[in-house]
Amino acid sequence: MNMPTPSPPERDEPYTEAFGGWQARSILIVDDEPGIRSFLHKTLSVRCGHVDLAGSVEEAILLLGQRPYDLIILDNALPGKYGVDWLQELRDSGFHNDVILMTAFADLDTAIRALRAGASDFLLKPFRVNQILTAIGRCFDRAHLRRENFVLRRERETHGDTGIDGMVGDSAALQPIRQAITRLAAVPTTVLITGESGTGKEIAARAMHTLSNRSHNHFVPINCGAVAPDIIESELFGHVKGAFSGAASSREGLFFYAQGGTLFLDEIGELPPTMQVKLLRVLEERRIRPVGAEREIPVDVRVIAATNRNLEEAIADGSFRADLYYRLNVVELKMPPLRDRREDIPALVASFVRQLAPQLGVAPQQPDAALLASMQAYGWPGNVRELRNLVERWLILGSIPAMQDTSAQTGEDGDISLEAVEKRHILKVLAESDNNKSEAARRLGVSRKTLERKCAEWGV
Repeated sequence: MNMPTPSPPERDEPYTEAFGGWQARSILIVDDEPGIRSFLHKTLSVRCGHVDLAGSVEEAILLLGQRPYDLIILDNALPGKYGVDWLQELRDSGFHNDVILMTAFADLDTAIRALRAGASDFLLKPFRVNQILTAIGRCFDRAHLRRENFVLRRERETHGDTGIDGMVGDSAALQPIRQAITRLAAVPTTVLITGESGTGKEIAARAMHTLSNRSHNHFVPINCGAVAPDIIESELFGHVKGAFSGAASSREGLFFYAQGGTLFLDEIGELPPTMQVKLLRVLEERRIRPVGAEREIPVDVRVIAATNRNLEEAIADGSFRADLYYRLNVVELKMPPLRDRREDIPALVASFVRQLAPQLGVAPQQPDAALLASMQAYGWPGNVRELRNLVERWLILGSIPAMQDTSAQTGEDGDISLEAVEKRHILKVLAESDNNKSEAARRLGVSRKTLERKCAEWGV
């Protein structure tokens, strides 16, 4: 198809500021006209991080199988297939990113079909440079807002401090953790963060992301134990319309929102066995398949996992795959419990007071020496999370329940029995929650599944 060469731009200055955000973007141009491909490549390659060219649908499909694209610029009149028909196939197969459809004919029916098929924009040839740049800018802005809104919603649900400064304290136990996070942030290695519940595993993961070269993209957390087993595949990989009962429309998964950034898989030990197999394949091949989709989508996501379970014991009892464990545990980062960094308690309390007082609408105050001494003598089975909850209660009520020195609780060998401390604390929270396991799990900061497993172990 022959067409006039697009007119040169009158001026490019209005777009200068926006181009900074385009450098991390990738575009696929699909057009059978060499002149158009060359013009668009020359225009966009100096502005975007990666631009690929395809002269047919078949070439485009091959390229889509090799890397993810933020945007496709698609001609409608292609050899063998109309662009609008392939666009519909793309949407049906689970491709959620933006597509701009180009046509040389001002056909209202084609424009309506394109919009119904999921075109993000519609351009009539010939077009000026500023027109295509404006259309691309609109697509990138919408995609940015869509991801920002999604991540902000999740932030409200799973809020955590960001950066290594979110790790409050300067104890000897915390120093090697800070150093390890700084080293691990510089490499794309998969990391397994271990430690008791409430020790700050998500804060460590966020710090790794913030200090990495992926910090310009999103940090997306998910608690694997808090998602029902029958929907976790859709939650992670997304699904296409009609993939299962109730799937009235296509939906992006968390891997999509974490593209170019970091996906944090908390409580990885609670992942169902069938999903363990699929996650292993994604980690090895860097591709996902949305539920019901016919093709796989390449992904560029760093995965950081965390668990408070002993995964080696889980492997021994058959509840966790050994091959996934070794794939996740390239590097292990073990978070210290609060009882091993008691000297950080005053700094943690001061930090929580600064955070919580404005939220609660109360005057900030600091505990006296006697209360701090009592806090430092306590064993903190719930770790930093338990300390935060106690500070919140103290700010609201002006007092806290008496804390016993849990170091007095010993096992058969005379040493501190962590299991006894944990059991006592969990049963206490259960009682305070009127044996409502969902409420108790929320207060403890664990999944209901984890709580039920603990209760089963104790015969409760």
